[in-house]
Amino acid sequence: MKITQVRNATIIVDYNDVKFLIDPWLMPKNYMPGFDAAVNVETRQPRVELPFEVKDIVNVDAVILTHLHPDHWDEFAEKALRKDIKLFVQSQTDKDYLIQKGFNNIEIMNESGSQYKNINLYKTKTQHGKREIVKPICESIGMPYDAMGVVFKSDNEKTLYIAGDTIWCQEVKDALEKYKPEIVVVNACAATVINGERLIMNIDDINAVINTSPDAKVIASHMDTVSHLTITRKDLKEALANHKIKHLLIPDDGETLLF
Repeated sequence: MKITQVRNATIIVDYNDVKFLIDPWLMPKNYMPGFDAAVNVETRQPRVELPFEVKDIVNVDAVILTHLHPDHWDEFAEKALRKDIKLFVQSQTDKDYLIQKGFNNIEIMNESGSQYKNINLYKTKTQHGKREIVKPICESIGMPYDAMGVVFKSDNEKTLYIAGDTIWCQEVKDALEKYKPEIVVVNACAATVINGERLIMNIDDINAVINTSPDAKVIASHMDTVSHLTITRKDLKEALANHKIKHLLIPDDGETLLF
């Protein structure tokens, strides 16, 4: 297994000889404004350029879109991906949107599992911020709340869990205990909305993941890119050096991890 950190939540997963692209956000640096309902609204995003050419990023077998927020999918992905590529999504709503964009090979993931080229893929639940607080905020600005995580299982590979956009919550704990993944990817920049609620994990959340799955390799993704981040790679590395986090991998954009 190889996991390449592209930028933000965009990663490429080479798993059992199949190449997956996760959450392609492919626009150039500073292309869009900061999010109105979040901190650092004055900061344009993405904060950094892509480490690879778009044509190389989209040279994959399949795409997994955990949700349709504009820092996980954009017009550049829509233009760059071939329309018959295999696309996995979380809901009929997301599928309908992609059909309108011309894509024609879309599968809705579910918790009972989907099979693709001898790989079992399982949808997992998330809380994209505390549901009772953040969901009404999303709905007030016309943005969907739900996101999903994904588990990869194969006889020939370690079990991989991509937690997706989520805070530490019962749903994540349940996935860790059910699937017992050996590799876990967490989105960890503690992106925060204007009322101070986090949308994804911070240091305490990462520690909860590590403590629940102490034998797993945990990888920090979704770093240093969105306008509303409140934790950087530098912060995580300092926490690691000061023993506030243990056993965390913090790949740079463009870096590949091999398992």
